[in-house]
Amino acid sequence: MENIENIREQFPITKNKAFMNHAGQSPLPKLVADVVRKFVDDFSNFGTTSIEWNDGGKPFFARLIGAKAEEIAFVENTSVGLNIAANVLRYPSGSKIVTTDLEYPSVVYPWLRKRLGVKVHYVKNVDGKILMEDVDKVVDDKTVAVAVSHVEYVNGFRHDLRALSEIAHEHGAYLIVDAIQSAGAMQIDVRRDDVDFLASACYKWLLSPPGAGYLYVREDLIKKFEPPFVGWASVKDEVFETIDFWDIWSLKLSETASRFEVGSPSFISLTGATEALRMLLSFGIENVESRIWKLTDHLMDAVKDLGLKLQTPEEPQCRSGIVNFKIDKPEEVAEKLKNKGIIVSARSHGIRISPHFYNTEEEIDRLIEEIKKAEG
Repeated sequence: MENIENIREQFPITKNKAFMNHAGQSPLPKLVADVVRKFVDDFSNFGTTSIEWNDGGKPFFARLIGAKAEEIAFVENTSVGLNIAANVLRYPSGSKIVTTDLEYPSVVYPWLRKRLGVKVHYVKNVDGKILMEDVDKVVDDKTVAVAVSHVEYVNGFRHDLRALSEIAHEHGAYLIVDAIQSAGAMQIDVRRDDVDFLASACYKWLLSPPGAGYLYVREDLIKKFEPPFVGWASVKDEVFETIDFWDIWSLKLSETASRFEVGSPSFISLTGATEALRMLLSFGIENVESRIWKLTDHLMDAVKDLGLKLQTPEEPQCRSGIVNFKIDKPEEVAEKLKNKGIIVSARSHGIRISPHFYNTEEEIDRLIEEIKKAEG
């Protein structure tokens, strides 16, 4: 990866704040902000834009997660993607979904709707971790899907997706993944890990505007499922490419993941996301991940030196870009840090820090110094 100071020039936020809340909503890099501004100006002045569409970033997102562009659909956010997955599945009498007690609401809520008539089973965490043996005990032939966040939003625990898919598939169940806390921060390989559905919005680690997101559907599953909603974006290209008028007499669903799209996406958001994805891929996601690991190592060591209790698992296989530690009055501490230009979150009776690859060890040291003052 190039010199960190050169990288930081592409992030105007660094001139004003030490921003380490990428698990919340990220500031926009200059390249992304510039292309969004150009999109707005072009449409304001000319009613069109010269910015290349590049399939709305689908090929870039596919490359990021080890998929094919044909397996990617546009969604407005992660919640929409998870709801699509929940509503295309079939639920015989007595069906259940297996999830965990660490999940963000959107991972669970779609299956709590009475209309689906499915039981939700929560695997309880042990010291902030979900143990595979506990998952294995509860997944059975009644299980329709295992639904989890790749990285848990509160403490940063990272699931072993390959192990989860093996457990799920052994019983004919699907693995459904919320990747909003991992996409853009670490390497993902849906093919290696045999993931069935994966959804992620782009406004966190993917450094993009809200309104842009992607849903991955494994290739052999695409034509197996009917989309819960349909519109002009759901059909085969030839429906509107070869005739003067739309064919409104028959429904010919796309054979790619775009069958799960309904209508016009947020073109302006996807234009920004495309630029952000291009940037991350140019740096190399493996380099981004390595840099984040280095920063979180530094942070975790400093937190332990202060005598504060980590709520984030320390084992390498469980790590992510999120570090959480317990502290008295976390909301007050987070507000004090904000007043000092250091942006973090209060979560689960602690402080959640989520640095990206452009952050520095010096910013973390500054954070720790302010924590010392707050504790004193």
